[in-house]
Amino acid sequence: MEYTTFKGIDKKVSKFFMGTFLMFYQDREKHFTTLDAAYDLGITAFDTARAYDSEETVGAWIKSRGNRENIVLLSKGCHPANDIERVTPEAIDEDMKLSLAALDTDYLDIYLLHRDDPRLPVGPLVEKLNEHYAAGRIKIFGGSNWTHQRIEEANEYAYAHNLQPMSVSSPNFSLAEQVKNPFAPGSVTIAGNNNAEAQAWYTKNQMPVLAYSSLARGLFSGRITRELLANDPEKIDQFCRIAYCYEENFVRLDRCKEIAEEKGCTIPQVAMAYVLDSPMNAFPIIGAANRSEIESSIGALNVKLTPQEVLYLELKTDSRK
Repeated sequence: MEYTTFKGIDKKVSKFFMGTFLMFYQDREKHFTTLDAAYDLGITAFDTARAYDSEETVGAWIKSRGNRENIVLLSKGCHPANDIERVTPEAIDEDMKLSLAALDTDYLDIYLLHRDDPRLPVGPLVEKLNEHYAAGRIKIFGGSNWTHQRIEEANEYAYAHNLQPMSVSSPNFSLAEQVKNPFAPGSVTIAGNNNAEAQAWYTKNQMPVLAYSSLARGLFSGRITRELLANDPEKIDQFCRIAYCYEENFVRLDRCKEIAEEKGCTIPQVAMAYVLDSPMNAFPIIGAANRSEIESSIGALNVKLTPQEVLYLELKTDSRK
């Protein structure tokens, strides 16, 4: 495992974040096994959210293992509910209280607003996040599914008012282009050649990018093919079908397979290496279901792509040599 540090967090942060989406409490023993495997393999950073129905599971696991001070714990709040926008100071207070109780902790290392509402002024949100920061409930904070322009707006407000700025972001990022938005409205991707401006912004300022759907909802799992899409599409995750199952991404998949065969690794490892090798300060969030899948993801650290291979995967050249 590789580690780094985030300014404001006095712990080592693993290069991978372990996702906990839908780790329901009633199945906690099964999920404890997965979380144990991630921790044993060196993952110290864990990603959850009020909207994931997994905070109780993660909190119970941390308490039972007594490893809170070794864990970089991230949660998210202010996700819309029943088509009602909840990106408000009041919702931050409500979700913060519920998250801390469910996770059985008195602070979060990282707190993200799960969505944005660009129709609303950003100042009150920054003020409220700073209240929780000053009270010690959060160490650093930022946005999930926030555009880089809106993060800039929030930070300009923070600097103008001598407040803590947003310092971490969690957009969608993978090798695949998100042709259609699977979580509309309100989700944000920085993947693909059409999002070069956002990628350049993150490269320049090196704000940590916690990349969700880093394997494009399983497109790069090695199990999805054009034939499966044509003959049995229901076997493919619906969000993958909506967002990624298009010819340009199947070409990227073909090219991952070529490089994997040449390097003696797997298709997922090539796709994950693309995220890891990004000039951005990127951290893949992995949704592995067992130890084997976690080991496979971590193995991407040993796969190094040449600049020409990156261009080939991005469909910017027809030669990988």
